[in-house]
Formats: sequence, structure tokens, C-alpha cells
Amino acid sequence: MLQSVVTDVPSRTTHDGQFALAQSMEETHITYADAGVDIERANRTKQRIKYLAHRTFNKSVLSEIGGFGGLFQVDKKKFADPVLVSSVDGVGTKLKIAFEMSLHHTVGGDLVNHCVNDIAVQGATPLFFMDYLAVGKLDAEVAEKIVSGVAEACKHNGCALIGGETAEMPGFYPNGEYDLAGFIVGAVDREKIVTGKNVQVGDVLIGLPSNGLHTNGYSLARKLLFDTAGYSADTYVNEIKGKVGNELMKQHKSYWPVVRRLVEGDAVNAMAHITGGGITENLPRVLPKGLGAVVEMGTWPVLPIFEHMQKIGNIEHAEMMRTFNMGIGMVLVIPAKKFKKVQTILDRAGEKGFTIGRIVKGDRKVQYS
Repeated sequence: MLQSVVTDVPSRTTHDGQFALAQSMEETHITYADAGVDIERANRTKQRIKYLAHRTFNKSVLSEIGGFGGLFQVDKKKFADPVLVSSVDGVGTKLKIAFEMSLHHTVGGDLVNHCVNDIAVQGATPLFFMDYLAVGKLDAEVAEKIVSGVAEACKHNGCALIGGETAEMPGFYPNGEYDLAGFIVGAVDREKIVTGKNVQVGDVLIGLPSNGLHTNGYSLARKLLFDTAGYSADTYVNEIKGKVGNELMKQHKSYWPVVRRLVEGDAVNAMAHITGGGITENLPRVLPKGLGAVVEMGTWPVLPIFEHMQKIGNIEHAEMMRTFNMGIGMVLVIPAKKFKKVQTILDRAGEKGFTIGRIVKGDRKVQYS
């Protein structure tokens, strides 16, 4: 039996292979680090990033980084009848450009802002965030840059980074690559939840501009720009007035600063975060049964990156509209009588808004005119 080989030194008459195995096993002490997982390195990295999370803490955080779970107490003075709102997402194949450019700071902000927008459309105030970083081999410097971006975005959005998970999985991810995901929890008073139930025919659609692709459509963008056009991340393209990599890595925008004011002012009937699926797939998600939307093209400036990609691939308009945000990152559905109020809120927040359409009778679909 193998156990006997391990515990008893075999005689010289034992098969040479068995003797070599026994001798080798007696002399070698294999560790987890030998398998590619260095616990000590992970602990040192944890200490390096711990202070980043602490910078986001507030009086509602009741736990420390490193426990089995994060503790957070909802402020009863701020929320009379709180309803928790949660969302989870990742950065997607935008990470491939980050790997190529060795640019790891902005993807943390991409992650947080995407999740914040997802719960903001229901009127929820961000409370706390947790991240998940999976790597083949842990690089402390890269991990610190990623978490630094997460922490900064959390601070900007007023939520606490109360924990996370860093998983080192040798052989699962190529060297230099990783995956990044996050989980957010927010709260909204029950009577302030933005459900879309009050949307009616005649409501106005206002689009808030995006910074770029945000975190969606990157598989198609990479195919068009790198495979079809033959660009690299460092290629300067006249049509977009910049380098391809810089354009693709523009950080996902947070709309919470202006959404908070709109919710407090009871100025919106519904909001749609324009992510994967574009306006075509996301706006119908907040419309009641029996209603649709008409979106008027030409009412907002389509970003040059989208126009250039459409030209490269000879892509049909419908395909572009259901893949990319096309320059609109958030759509507000507002009562016509509150149009001026909303414009005032946007102006005070320093946010540009475009009147892009209206609500009509329909079957939860978007028509383009």
C-alpha cells in the first residue's frame, strides 16, 4: 500500500521506482505555495489594501476587514421604512484592454459605478459594497491598484467598502489576467421606491450622456477595432480624435449625484440604466404593461467611437442600438408637467440632459424615428 511506502523505508530489494518515490516523499515537504497559492503573500496584500477600505467607512460599519462577513447598520433616522435594494455585476471583457494597457485603477471605478447605477434607478441610496477579485497568481501591486479604484468610487458615491474576496487560482487564469465582480446593497424608503408604475402616455424621455462604452459591448468592440480594423490600443484614430485604448478605457459614469436630487424632488416616474442591450432592451424594463416608447434619433450627439465602429463593421442601426449605449447612459421618464423642474435639477447638478422621446401606447417596445 502507498501508506507503507510513505511511513516505512523499503529495503534495497524493493522495486527501484518504489524506493525512489519513498525517498523523495520523505525528503520533500510540499506546501500550498508549491501548488501556486501563497497564503503569506495574500496576507501581506490584504494588509496593503485594508487601509483603502477603511477610508470608505462610516458610523454604520460595525465590522473590520478580514472577518467572515461585513456588518452594516441601516440608519433609522435616515430611512423611516427602509427597503434594501441589491445588485451584482462584473466589468466583463473590458478587462482585456486593461490587461493590454496595464491599466488597473479605472476598472475598480467601472465596477462600482455600474452597480450604483443599477440600484439608483429604483431610488436606492448606496450603503455598502463588496468586491471579488479572482487571479491565477496574485500580484500585490495590481491588486492594490484595483482596490484603490473601487475604494475611490465607493467614497465618491457615499458607500462603504466593507469587505471582499481575493481568490488565487493557479492554472485557472493566465498570468497577468484576472476577473472582477462586485455586490452592492442600498436602501430606499418604501414610499420613495421608483417602480415605473406611474409612467403614462405623454411622459417625456430625457437622456443623460455617457462617457463612452461604459462596461458593455466590449466583445463586439474588440472584434471591430482590433480584429477587423487591425488597431492596437496605442493606435491614434482621427475619427475618434484619440488613441483606441484610451477611448475604450473611459470610466463608467455614476449618475447617483443627479439621481439623488431627482428622487428627493419626486421628479421622475422611472429610470433606466442603459447597459448591455442598449436603449432597445433596457428602457422597456421600467415600462408598465400597455406602454411603449418612441425615441427620436438625432436628438443627442452620438459619440464618434460608436459611429466609427458602425462604419468599420457596416453594422445595422438596430444592432448598434441593442448592443451599445450610443452616447446615452441613463434615461429618465418624467411627467411633462415636471419638465422645467427636472431641467433645473440637472442644471444645478451640472448634468446635461437631452429630450430624446416620449411614452406612447404600446407593448413595452422601443420605436426609433
